[in-house]
Amino acid sequence: MPDFQHLLLFIAAGWLLNLTPGPDVLYIVTHSLRSGARAGIVAGLGITAGCFVHIFAAAVGVGALLATSALAFTVLKWIGAAYLLWVGAKILLSRAPHATTDLAAVAAAEAPKPLKAIFMGGFWTNVLNPKVAIFFLAFVPQFIAPGTENKALAFVLLGVLFNLNAIPVNSGWAVAAAWMARRDAVQRGMHWLDRAAGAMFIAFGLKLAFTDNPAN
Repeated sequence: MPDFQHLLLFIAAGWLLNLTPGPDVLYIVTHSLRSGARAGIVAGLGITAGCFVHIFAAAVGVGALLATSALAFTVLKWIGAAYLLWVGAKILLSRAPHATTDLAAVAAAEAPKPLKAIFMGGFWTNVLNPKVAIFFLAFVPQFIAPGTENKALAFVLLGVLFNLNAIPVNSGWAVAAAWMARRDAVQRGMHWLDRAAGAMFIAFGLKLAFTDNPAN
């Protein structure tokens, strides 16, 4: 494990990385805007669960396989891109709510998405993105001391620490988005926010689809 100074640097870098907008942050914010902070926090926990899959997979060599095998990376990349495109299209093509000034009535008429479905959506958004596996392979080893005997264990411990540190950041995104959703202007523009979120999911899917293979 790194010394205390490098450990603090690892934690700070992890927080900054988790503050950077991407598909995961968009997923959290979208559900917080639509269904409140609890839904956004559950979305973040689903994403965290997906990160644990990448951490343990990288520790046993699956991440290295994705980094070196063109076929493995391409297959997972296209599955992940298709999933993001599907999510984006579903949001983009959803029906607009009926025009009304009674925002409470609109909220009551919309059936909330089950928390389990939100959690699993976040999980698959993360698991099906091979760039997350490559990120852990590139980022975490920098903080493992060269003389460490059990590097796989050190990798897992640092990965778990990274994930646990991400929870308050993701929850912060959820709470901030839920607070914004209570503003009347945001409520009135929720339909257009959904359209923007759908377009961004499609953009992230296309970006992933055209990501160069690291084996090349």
